[in-house]
Amino acid sequence: MMSTKDFECKQIAFVFTEKGEKISFKNDNLIVSDADGNTKHQSTCYRLFLLFVCGDFCLTTGLLDRAKKFGFTIVFMTVNMRIMSILPAKAEGNVLLRKKQYEYGGTEIAAHVIANKIHNQAMTLKSKRKKTDKDKETIASLFQYERDVENPDLSRQEIMGIEGISAKLYFQSMFADYDWKSRQPRVKSDMINTLMDIGYTILFNIINALLEMYGFDVYVGILHTQFFHRKSLVCDLEEPFRPIVDAAILKSLNLGQVSEKDFWKNQNQFILPWKNSKKYVGIILDEFIKRKNEIFIFFQSYYRAFVRGKSAKDFPIFKIEAGE
Repeated sequence: MMSTKDFECKQIAFVFTEKGEKISFKNDNLIVSDADGNTKHQSTCYRLFLLFVCGDFCLTTGLLDRAKKFGFTIVFMTVNMRIMSILPAKAEGNVLLRKKQYEYGGTEIAAHVIANKIHNQAMTLKSKRKKTDKDKETIASLFQYERDVENPDLSRQEIMGIEGISAKLYFQSMFADYDWKSRQPRVKSDMINTLMDIGYTILFNIINALLEMYGFDVYVGILHTQFFHRKSLVCDLEEPFRPIVDAAILKSLNLGQVSEKDFWKNQNQFILPWKNSKKYVGIILDEFIKRKNEIFIFFQSYYRAFVRGKSAKDFPIFKIEAGE
């Protein structure tokens, strides 16, 4: 298993490939070259943890060989940021872990995770410089929902109900200054929802790579029920980290970094052209990189607690403090 010290040196690389570019290797370095042979990007395979490749690309045996040898996950994406395929670096044969997953039927860990998410939403709202009375009411409500959701008598549906109510209140306050309507995944009804789709996709794949590294069956959730082709465990455990994306988007809005000129509108959808994606991916990815060690420690601790059959109170908490 990877240690915390090892992970500190690991990198997450996001490569946008253009026509004529190629990915090659030299002395165990991954090199992206443009059509003229100039080096556009270089990463040592020893330090790669997760590689996103966005755009047209030919898969080679060299890339597959090094991904397996050095244990990094590759996510292939289309030019419009849709995931085409994932080649995970996974731990094989962790039978004990998966046996515990299949046998677990409780709700206390799920409640713990959702309480963590609601707490982080409240703390993210507390970071707003100019809070209205409505914002303060929402923050107080979120803290109450955080306490309510850990009631051991709640069913999965009731936990998800509290999570849904909390999210609605949170988003209404979070983006009140930017004509917020509602969270609409994959609909791209406005710039904020489009950027959330991008941010949450990056987050999803970071969490997926960490879970695969320990050998979890990512299709077996603790809150979301099993559904064909849905990675329910990833959907569950990304929840406490979503406010990282939300805060990055709000900050970029406040700084004037988000421009409607960067998007084009098609049948009421705000589409972010490929050439403008780099800017926003960079803004969001930087926030994850700042917190990557904390995120790793969360999943390292989660794995240990789950395998050892610890009670929910012994599971990790990812903390977002006001003012971060």
